[in-house]
Amino acid sequence: MTRLPFKLSLSAVLVSVTLGLSGCNDTTTTQPTESAAETKMSSNKLTATDAKAFLANTEQQLAKLYEKSSRAAWIYANFITHDTAQLAAAANQEVTETIVRLANEAARFDDLELDADSRRKLDKLKLALTLPAPQDAAKTEKLANIVAELDGLYGKGEYCKDDGQCLSLGEMTATMASSRDYNELLDLWQGWRQISKPMRPLYEQQVTLTNEGAQELGYADTGAMWRSKYDMPADEFATELDRLWGQVKPLYDSLHCHVRAKLGEQYGEDKLPEDGTIPAHLLGNMWAQQWGNIYDLVAPENADPGYDVTELLAQHDYDELEMVHGAEKFFTSMGFAPLPDTFYERSLFTKPQDRDVQCHASAWNLDSKDDLRIKMCIQRTGEEFATIHHELGHNFYQRAYNQQPLYYQESANDGFHEAIGDTIALSVTPEYLKEIGLLDEVPDESKDIGLLMRMALDKVAFIPFGLLVDQWRWQVFSGEITPEQYNQAWWQLRKKYQGISAPIARSESDFDPGAKYHVPGNTPYTRYFLAHILQFDFHRSLCEIAGNDAAIHRCSIYNSKEAGQRLNEMLEMGSSQPWQQALAKVTGKEQMDATAILDYFAPLQAYLDEQNKGRQCGW
Repeated sequence: MTRLPFKLSLSAVLVSVTLGLSGCNDTTTTQPTESAAETKMSSNKLTATDAKAFLANTEQQLAKLYEKSSRAAWIYANFITHDTAQLAAAANQEVTETIVRLANEAARFDDLELDADSRRKLDKLKLALTLPAPQDAAKTEKLANIVAELDGLYGKGEYCKDDGQCLSLGEMTATMASSRDYNELLDLWQGWRQISKPMRPLYEQQVTLTNEGAQELGYADTGAMWRSKYDMPADEFATELDRLWGQVKPLYDSLHCHVRAKLGEQYGEDKLPEDGTIPAHLLGNMWAQQWGNIYDLVAPENADPGYDVTELLAQHDYDELEMVHGAEKFFTSMGFAPLPDTFYERSLFTKPQDRDVQCHASAWNLDSKDDLRIKMCIQRTGEEFATIHHELGHNFYQRAYNQQPLYYQESANDGFHEAIGDTIALSVTPEYLKEIGLLDEVPDESKDIGLLMRMALDKVAFIPFGLLVDQWRWQVFSGEITPEQYNQAWWQLRKKYQGISAPIARSESDFDPGAKYHVPGNTPYTRYFLAHILQFDFHRSLCEIAGNDAAIHRCSIYNSKEAGQRLNEMLEMGSSQPWQQALAKVTGKEQMDATAILDYFAPLQAYLDEQNKGRQCGW
């Protein structure tokens, strides 16, 4: 996860506005809103020079506001109190209200003929909003209240059983990861989805209001606005996503077939017909989005890779700071400059004993220049070691583009940032572990199937879910899915893309999409689909640049200055050019290619083909 300076979700601050935080000291100077007629009239008087002046002044305003907001957010994340929460919310509110005003002012230049750079910056400003609020003050307030209520319904959600026992989402998630009791899993799955039923009418109203805001900014609907962030016509982008999914689907289908058969052995074929869908509560995850928690049920025989990174870290006395220094060395081995001393002085690496902090790993650049930090409560595990490599990928990306104008201080598209971190994590291979002295001998390739299976259960299994969440939302925003079809359409898409079904009958009194945070939280989800495609595309290309002659799942780009140079050339671009041009810096092509996933998992595909002989695959 990364904290970026430019892309904003309006929903987060709309929540704070309605929680009584508007009484805090707030220096926002909100400008009077023009009517549509006044906006059109004034835009007729504007010139290209006015646009450039507007952009220059806006950049200065935002640079100060972003730094103020980031520092307040950092303090809150590291010192969680009532007061720091209010200060962070007030600072974030100030930024967002400013962005709302500036985005609408930017729309005044829509009809002007401008140079490409000015037009791109104006579009970036307009598209910085996730939920575009209508300019009508009463409607904006109503939207704020809805967003706050949706956020509260999810955040306070719990499942209280008939015996009075109440379970948090974290407790239910932990049980679903480990339980193999069909009925217990079903109870938890159904119980969590009670929290989203009241969201349904609120979500319907929110769609209407935010669509109005999007239309005021010149977009057909909110979904079209979201897709317009990808440097291609909105409808073409949707088609491109389906093309990428088509490339991965054969591997997913093979994995689905094998997993379904193994779950049938565990729970009985009466519950998992050989040619049917998989009930959504049996995959070790509340949302059936990643399946790694059922690895023990589907793992190949003799799948032990012969080492455990957590044990290796302990054997070599790696503490938390050494884990971070080790990950930094990965980047410096590729030619990147070391992180500044302030990174180590100001980051949070371990959980303090004297206060509450947010332990979820994140990467920060507080001043949009060199104040780079990570925030983690590091555990000395192999998983955390890979996560540190991932988070530093964000930091090195942030530093690479910090010479760009503020409008372009973000990844080429929102999938790139997560993809870079994951690309680096793909190089934490047995060969790399041997190179840095953690592992004595690299296991032979017969040990790879278990490693690939474990990774596929998380990364390959996730891909169709990563696609369908926004497929559902885009159709809701466009009206193709009406409020009367919300739940039915959700499960139709889950069946189409994932081959997964609800374990019990669902109706339109339910609102199962709302049980996934990103829906009531209004967080676009396509970025995660793109990141899963891009990380393998980048990895394959960087391995070729590094001169790797092994299978790509065994490749590490550690120590490759050539790969580092090409990667940095892309990172330095930020979002100053269309993402297609950034992609070509590394892959040599302006089109994403998901066949890299097939290459990476080729040994697993061969194994699955053998296992699936005689099975009836598909659904």
